[in-house]
Amino acid sequence: MFHSTRLKLTAWYLLIIMAISVSFSAFIYFGATREYDRFLRIEQYRILHPTPPGGATQRPFGEFDPFPPSSQADVELIDWARLRVLEALFGINVIILFLSALSGYFLAGRTLRPIKNMLDEQNRFITDASHELNTPLTSLKTSIEVNLRDTNFNTGKAKEVLESNLEDVNNLQFLSAELIKLTQYQDQNNNLQFEKFHLADVIQEAVEKVKSQAKKKNISISLDTPKVYLTGEKRSLTELFIILLDNAIKYSPNKTAVTVAVKKIDSKVQIFVKDNGIGIEKKDIPYIFDRFYRADKSRTKQKTKGYGLGLSIAKRIVILHNGNITVESKAGTGSVFVVTLPKA
Repeated sequence: MFHSTRLKLTAWYLLIIMAISVSFSAFIYFGATREYDRFLRIEQYRILHPTPPGGATQRPFGEFDPFPPSSQADVELIDWARLRVLEALFGINVIILFLSALSGYFLAGRTLRPIKNMLDEQNRFITDASHELNTPLTSLKTSIEVNLRDTNFNTGKAKEVLESNLEDVNNLQFLSAELIKLTQYQDQNNNLQFEKFHLADVIQEAVEKVKSQAKKKNISISLDTPKVYLTGEKRSLTELFIILLDNAIKYSPNKTAVTVAVKKIDSKVQIFVKDNGIGIEKKDIPYIFDRFYRADKSRTKQKTKGYGLGLSIAKRIVILHNGNITVESKAGTGSVFVVTLPKA
């Protein structure tokens, strides 16, 4: 589709450029030949009507008596001059046509590239979301169909089925909430309300949100947050640290520790979220911020809730705050996520 659209856009570019070029060439051709013809006629008149003896006054330039008929040689000379001008303009237009076709094709590609990237991203998003939504929906449908055919279906069995279905509904609700968040932060024109605040307050609020989750696994969270002010959107940055702490707790074994440290570097501040969890394979690191991506280890060795959207959302939040997020990790030795943000 984009190839044909690119060719059509190139054709329109070419049509506009060549219309201007041909019009300008026609103006030059008729103007040049008219002036050349006029010059030859002036010269002819001067030859046939020299200045009379005794200093008779010559007529002003351009004011002449009717011209005498031109000789055959003069007509041929004028025709030759017109032909030469026409050939030159034709050659120039051929060159312009060739260069315009190349330039138009290149510019059409540059013009359509952002649209193509946007549509490709949208298609990937729809495909990924459909795939993730299909799993709990299939589970729900299968459970209902199987139990509808069960002739021994009773109240106890109904309760088990409803509990299972409720879990699938909760998963769908969680996924839809994550998709909405990702869509909101995906918008480059997201109207975030920036304000000045203490970074430690945001981190502390995020810690409070994940405390119960950490308590279930007997994981301690230690903070080293010196006094640093940021300018940003508190709600989204709180969401960012909740995501990072949630990941750290989720992939850490019981009775371990998660550390959050803040370091000031010139006009920037770095926040380190360190865990002692399962770590990330080297081959997975380049993709962990991609939407719906989950490392093989997290899929197979640990049953963790999530759809691989958290880190993608985290990255979008950091980008909207003109920051950067990276990860340092080795399999089996834990991970350190580093968020770099500009200070207030």
